[in-house]
Amino acid sequence: MYRQSYPVEAGSTNHLVFQTPPEFHSKSPDYTVVAQDVVEIQDIQNAPAVSMGAFLMACGGMNIFPTISIYTRHGYDRKHARLLYMNATALRVWKTMGMQPRQIGTQHRPPHSAVLAFGKPFRD
Repeated sequence: MYRQSYPVEAGSTNHLVFQTPPEFHSKSPDYTVVAQDVVEIQDIQNAPAVSMGAFLMACGGMNIFPTISIYTRHGYDRKHARLLYMNATALRVWKTMGMQPRQIGTQHRPPHSAVLAFGKPFRD
């Protein structure tokens, strides 16, 4: 579960994700599929559109915003109530935030039924 731990001090490990050189950030169009169950989606902090922007601002990480891409769509049962499609940078930030994503697969691009939740749109 998300633990609001900011402001992050410059020496902390959370700060390191924002200090990496631009070439470290993935240019790969591959998306990791993250499933959230009904209990997880009841906590608003588990929505990247709500919590990730605040986290990046508090940590001084807005410079990586253009490299983040997260799509979402409704799931198909209680265990997969919401599906998030995160690129590598988004997934790395999500984990840095203290989230424990349940990764259920990868794919080249988000499905057409998914909508952009946070960051930049997918581009081939």
